[in-house]
Amino acid sequence: MNIENAQVQMRKGILEFCILHIISRGEIYASDMLDELTSARIMVVEGTLYPLLTRLKNAGLLDYKWVESTSGPPRKYYMLTELGRNSLESLNETWQELSDSVMLIVNRAQAKGNGVAPTIQTAVDVQPAPVAPGEAITDVAVPTTPATDSPESASESVNIVMPESVPEPKQDQ
Repeated sequence: MNIENAQVQMRKGILEFCILHIISRGEIYASDMLDELTSARIMVVEGTLYPLLTRLKNAGLLDYKWVESTSGPPRKYYMLTELGRNSLESLNETWQELSDSVMLIVNRAQAKGNGVAPTIQTAVDVQPAPVAPGEAITDVAVPTTPATDSPESASESVNIVMPESVPEPKQDQ
């Protein structure tokens, strides 16, 4: 198996989904999409974006408008169509199902000790409780193994102590 090729194929497989998400936030210029995709390490090849945008436009998922620019030629700004919004909603459901399924498989393999430690992470909503400086937060459950569907997931308690004082951030002069 060529790992590098597999990684490229995985990124390509979710590229349309990511582009639709970026455009769903509002009208956007293609170079801004490219910057975001590049900074997220999803895509770095400019020649891939424009044909994909054309394909999505021809499929009725996107539309665009030309906007005059003060520093050069007019710019083409993309936006989702109603069909594009509906398609993105459907893709969101598929992504969630796939993500959950992959995490289930990865976590089961890890729980059985049959694999490399996963680097896939899921978001955790943590709401900090107010704590006075120097006060200890006790009995915080910290998983010692990746989460699984089984209640046997191991965890241990730790004490976290808030610092007495936090230095003030330096102000730029």
